[in-house]
Amino acid sequence: MKKFWNWKNRTVTNEETQEQIQERTLFLNGTIAEESWFDDDVTPQLFKDELMSGSGNITVWINSPGGDCVAAAQIYNMLMDYRGDVTVKIDGIAASAASVIAMAGTKVLMSPTALMMIHNPLTVAIGDSEEMQKAIDMLSEVKESIINAYEIKTGLSRAKLSHLMDAETWMNANKAVELGFADDLLFKADGESAAAEDSFVFSRRAVTNSLMSKVKSHHTPSEPAKSAGTPISELEKRLALIKP
Repeated sequence: MKKFWNWKNRTVTNEETQEQIQERTLFLNGTIAEESWFDDDVTPQLFKDELMSGSGNITVWINSPGGDCVAAAQIYNMLMDYRGDVTVKIDGIAASAASVIAMAGTKVLMSPTALMMIHNPLTVAIGDSEEMQKAIDMLSEVKESIINAYEIKTGLSRAKLSHLMDAETWMNANKAVELGFADDLLFKADGESAAAEDSFVFSRRAVTNSLMSKVKSHHTPSEPAKSAGTPISELEKRLALIKP
């Protein structure tokens, strides 16, 4: 089994009380559960055993493109149920399922260079129209469960969160703070706060649709594409290759 998490624990001395305290740090790196947690009793239990093997507050560093939503949901629940404070620090990316885990933080901090991405859940389905409808219904329920975690953390409306997921929204640290997905920047100058003017939100779907609209507008039936140009079908194939 390839673990995507790693614990680093150390004992430090409180300068004020001289009390020995344990610092617990959890690193979540790479794809969340390359081996699916679905119908797996071993891996989730191992993670929980390690989480509960100590006490006190913990720090969770996240740098992950996402992965299995079942694994993310269980990790989210375990962290939410943990008795100590959970400080989440995003130093690279918290995308897709990893963004759900980040919502379990008592406090969520993002590096000024970090990114967060939220989108609709994905799956692969095979079968007739009835099976396809079952897959659609399942994805709708999964999306609602993900929105639950985002809503608890951000306080945004479910309609707003659904729209952000539909658009596959990318946020820098300032935008994540502005929308409530994060609480503050991990590093900043003295007295500096997350500035709205330095924030950005990027919708991959909106950009793709805009680009395709412009491409097609230049190649109407009355104005056939020149032989030296690139066919629309070829451009669509190339755009498909860059989609995650």
